[in-house]
Amino acid sequence: MNKKLRVLVLSNMYPGPRQATFGIFVKNQVEALRSKGVEVDVIAVQDPSMAKPRVLMKYSKWMIQTLLTLITKGRRYDVVHAHYIFPTGVLALLFKKMFKTKLVVTSHGGDIERMAKKNERTRAHTANILNEADEVIAVGEKLYEQISQEYEVPSSKMTILNMGVNREVFKPIDQLEAKQKVGIPADKRAIVFIGNLIKEKGLLELLEAYKELKEKDPTLTLCLIGNEKKLEFKEVLIDYINENNLEDVVMHPAVSQAKAATWMSAADVFVLPSHLEGFGLVALEAMSCGTPVLGSRVGGLEYLLQGEHGSLVEPQNARSLEKGIEDILDQKDLAKRYVEAGFSRADEYDQEKIIEKLIELYQRRGE
Repeated sequence: MNKKLRVLVLSNMYPGPRQATFGIFVKNQVEALRSKGVEVDVIAVQDPSMAKPRVLMKYSKWMIQTLLTLITKGRRYDVVHAHYIFPTGVLALLFKKMFKTKLVVTSHGGDIERMAKKNERTRAHTANILNEADEVIAVGEKLYEQISQEYEVPSSKMTILNMGVNREVFKPIDQLEAKQKVGIPADKRAIVFIGNLIKEKGLLELLEAYKELKEKDPTLTLCLIGNEKKLEFKEVLIDYINENNLEDVVMHPAVSQAKAATWMSAADVFVLPSHLEGFGLVALEAMSCGTPVLGSRVGGLEYLLQGEHGSLVEPQNARSLEKGIEDILDQKDLAKRYVEAGFSRADEYDQEKIIEKLIELYQRRGE
C-alpha cells in the first residue's frame, strides 16, 4: 500500500465501558485493518442500553460527534464505512455529499429484516442509502439476495463479505480442561448458546427442547451465555426454568472472546436456534474451536451449515431442535463429520483473508 488509506468507521454498535462485547465484531475488523497499516478512526455508539432516556442521549452524542468530525476533518478520509444501513448510513452519506468520500455500507441483517420494515420512512432511508453507496456489503448469501431483489441494488456494487473469524482466539482447547475452566462438571454433557438473551434467538424453543432431552439424559446441562437486552424476557426465561425444575441450566453474563472460545471448546454441541440471522459469526467461531454446531435454517446460517458443516433445524420448532441436538449427542460419527467440515469452513472465513478482500474493496475504483 503506497499511500496510507484513511478510513472513518461509523457504527451504532461498538464495545465500551458498559459492555465489552457490544458490537465486538466491528472492533475486531477495525483492529485487523489497523494491523494492515490502514489508518482508521471510529465514531460509534458504545452503550447497549435500550432504556428510552439513554437511547436518546447515546444517539444524540453519536450524531454530534459525527457532525463535528464532518466539519473539522471530513475531507481527510478516503472511505467512510457505515456498519448497519440505517441509521448509520444516514450520517455516512453526509461525507459523500460534502466531500465525495467513498461510501461503503455493511448490512448485518437486522437493518434489513427489522429496521427497514418498521415504517415507510426508514424503508425510504434504507433504499436511498443503498442507492447512494459506492459499495454495499452483505454478510451472508441470503441477505445479499434479499438486498439485491427488494432494493434493486446492482450486483456490480454488491459484495458478500462476513466479518471473519479470528483463528488465533477461536481455536480448540482440550474439552476436559475447558470444562474445568468454566465450571462444567466433567461428567456433564454441555449444550452451549452464546448471544444476546432475546426471544429472537430462539431461547424459549431451546428451553422446551432441553426439557425433553433432560428427561431422557440426566447428564445434560444447558449453558446460556450473554447479556439480556430486555430484562422482562430474562424473567420469562427464569420463570420457565423454575416452573420446569431445570436445575442444570446455567445463565452467565456476556464474556470476553477468549472466554467465549473456552465455553465453545467445553461444549458437546453449540446451538444457535435463531429466528433470523444475517450471518451467524458466533457459529463460525464455535466451528473454529472444533465444536459441532447446530443452527436454524434461516439467513446466513442456512449457507454456513449446509453440506454437513453443521446441523440445520427448522426455526421456531422445539421438536426439530430437540432431534437435531439429540442426533449430535448420540451419533459420534456425525458429530465428528461436523467438526471436520467446520474446521474447513472456519479456514474459508479466516479473518486475515476477509480483511485483505475488504482493503481491496476500499481501493476499488468505481465503474
